[in-house]
Amino acid sequence: MTGNAVDPGRIGRRDLLRMAGVTGAALGLGACSGGTLSGGGDGGATATASASASSTGGGGGGAARTIRLGYVSPQTGPLAGFGEADDFILDGVREAVGSGIDVGGTTHPLEIIVRDSQSDPNRAADVAADLISADGIDMMLVSSTPETTNPVSDQCEANGVPCLSTVAPWQPWFIGRGGDPTSGEGFAFTYHFFWGLEDIIAVFLDMWSQVDNNGVVGALWPNDGDGNAWSDAALGFPPPLQEAGYTIIDPGRYENASEDFSAQIAAMRDGGAEIVTGVPIPPDFTTFWNQAAQQGLRPRIASVGKALLFPSSVEALGELGDGVSTEVWWSPEHPFASSLTGTSCRDLANGYQESTGRQWTQPIGFVHALFEVAADTFRRAGDVDDPQAIVDALAATELDTIVGPLAWGSGPVPNVAKTPLVGGQWGPGESGAAYDLTIVSNSEQPDIPVAGELRPL
Repeated sequence: MTGNAVDPGRIGRRDLLRMAGVTGAALGLGACSGGTLSGGGDGGATATASASASSTGGGGGGAARTIRLGYVSPQTGPLAGFGEADDFILDGVREAVGSGIDVGGTTHPLEIIVRDSQSDPNRAADVAADLISADGIDMMLVSSTPETTNPVSDQCEANGVPCLSTVAPWQPWFIGRGGDPTSGEGFAFTYHFFWGLEDIIAVFLDMWSQVDNNGVVGALWPNDGDGNAWSDAALGFPPPLQEAGYTIIDPGRYENASEDFSAQIAAMRDGGAEIVTGVPIPPDFTTFWNQAAQQGLRPRIASVGKALLFPSSVEALGELGDGVSTEVWWSPEHPFASSLTGTSCRDLANGYQESTGRQWTQPIGFVHALFEVAADTFRRAGDVDDPQAIVDALAATELDTIVGPLAWGSGPVPNVAKTPLVGGQWGPGESGAAYDLTIVSNSEQPDIPVAGELRPL
């Protein structure tokens, strides 16, 4: 486990409210004119709006209380691109939820308490502990890379708090937290949705088959949750790539925030690598790619996870960004709609661009989906004061969301629901954008349309 578990003996706000029999609502999340997203003193924020706390009947006649959601993501630091759209999504959730969520005939206002992991696993564990013990949350939502999802999920598992996470391949989330995919056993309170390494490997292989190459792959795998999972000799990239006939040049794990990639570049260049792959953080790939150009490494293909997801990361490469490729987990072309608002992927992306003046980014859909599932879970839970009832409702989810259908009944392992994955390539942009992302591989998801084929660099 990453981070220290909260002492079960510490009494949080939720426990105090229950012991005191408090039934009034605090600030709820609604579409009222007073709604704000206010910054917190610890780098977090609370999305609140005034809302009625009166019972609407049903549910045994109990009075409403505010449902409290914690939300943790990397909003600053090297992974900040993952949290770029958070404020936009929270504003949309506030409007959609309105006066609250109906649970058993009682409308409960909703409060979302937002915390920044600062791209640091220890910080993620600390803010999760505070959300559990001090803020008394009823459910945790967490997004973006194992460095955030895993320590937060571990805190929730240790303290019996329902938790839903996303935007980390299922292997580093499940196996990285001690789960055994062969045992059939899972976690009690923590659930996850995203794709797996088997999916991104299939997507990358399909993209690579579109460009003539010598089958030599240089790997840039860091010493972190993703890098260790992707490089795993049994469960990561090596076995399927070798089975497909590729030769891997693996210079070994390196530390994030490295400033010199000369050793990795020399190994790939001298080994004749015509393909580069890996899962570096965005600043590290910028450093690596610039140094590669200077030191004579010129592959025909560069398919890289994590670092090439965001327009800003590709723009940082300048002219060297043209033709790099990556996985695509969500886009305006995906044929899904929100269960919370009815909004299509295209309309959600356009709304973000119109509201912020920035290009759409992939986490938009998945952060929105977290709140879709949370709202649906509480509507079915029946009792907002019973963590087991909440987690049982979460486990029983069958919901069509803006990232596709989600259900935790079909694996690939307990606690995990998979989402579709395609592949894309960055090229010259339109409408003032430096680069646009074009889907070029849908071999695993033919319902998501392609708009071209992979071009060599």
